[in-house]
Amino acid sequence: MLVIGTTEGVFLAAAGQAPLASDLSARDVKVLRQANGHVLAGTNDGVYRSGDGGRGWQRVGLEAREVLEVMPAPRDPGTVYAGTVPAALFRSRDGGTTWAAVESFTQAFDADTWGLPSIAGWPAGARAHSIVVDADDPERCVVGIEVGGVVRGADSGSEWQTILPGGVPDIHYVVADPGQPERLYCSTGFGRIGKLAEVPDTQRIAGMFASDDGGQSWRYIWEGMLHRYTRPLCIDPRPPHALTVGTAPSARPYITYRIEGGAHGQVYQSTDGGTTWRPLGDAPHSPSVAAILCVTPAPDAAGNVLVGTDLGEVWHVEAATTRWTLLADALPPVQSVLSVN
Repeated sequence: MLVIGTTEGVFLAAAGQAPLASDLSARDVKVLRQANGHVLAGTNDGVYRSGDGGRGWQRVGLEAREVLEVMPAPRDPGTVYAGTVPAALFRSRDGGTTWAAVESFTQAFDADTWGLPSIAGWPAGARAHSIVVDADDPERCVVGIEVGGVVRGADSGSEWQTILPGGVPDIHYVVADPGQPERLYCSTGFGRIGKLAEVPDTQRIAGMFASDDGGQSWRYIWEGMLHRYTRPLCIDPRPPHALTVGTAPSARPYITYRIEGGAHGQVYQSTDGGTTWRPLGDAPHSPSVAAILCVTPAPDAAGNVLVGTDLGEVWHVEAATTRWTLLADALPPVQSVLSVN
């Protein structure tokens, strides 16, 4: 069963059947995660929880907040973090039933460099877009801020440090290598504000970065790639821990399929820690008219992924053959996909 988060609620899709709406509707669902036997949804109106695989939902906190990320601790599923807009970090110690702000996180805020660029139609303010919880210490985590940088917790989360990989503050997703938890990867864009916005567009870099020390230092792993704007990112929990990212030429084409010629979205994958990348597109998706809004590991085999698009499609991509199989369509834009038993 697929649980599908869209801009208009959660839908369920079984193999060979048309998607059905759940009772979580009229909500912009940003992310879906499994934690402590439940499914959690981060939405434009708080965090919702389902105990029956995504059919029925109950709001469990952060009302009236836009929640972009919900992430359980790897070894303590009762501890769950949430990232919001405006950029803030919240923590639950009871699997998402109650939430409290991580007050020390606000000390990392830098008004001169945090926040999306001032472009008509874009939401204002910085966004806590992605969270990686330390594999050994559930009190520590790394937060990716769009636009702000990688914010790294130390001393069990009482102090925070902001790092700009390659000088880039526009952080989209951060993931950890399951085999080497200190190795992190992040996808980035071209967004700059404040003093950083003085750098001309032609001199800005974006793409993929890697860290071998838990986010203290970063190296660029996207040299020579044509599509430099990188956004949805996942890493497979099964060896060789394939890293898959959705891309587009720039932010504005990325947002929608409606522009002339389409979004030019493409999916790339690396199985060697970002040293080399190969496209996963078949003929209709090289590039794709639709924007790639989410990627997540498929349950059937290592390296295979599920892809959600702004045309309301969910695709299964077989890595070995780059074959794309349509699993669901005629949906609102798909922002998150979760496979549950």
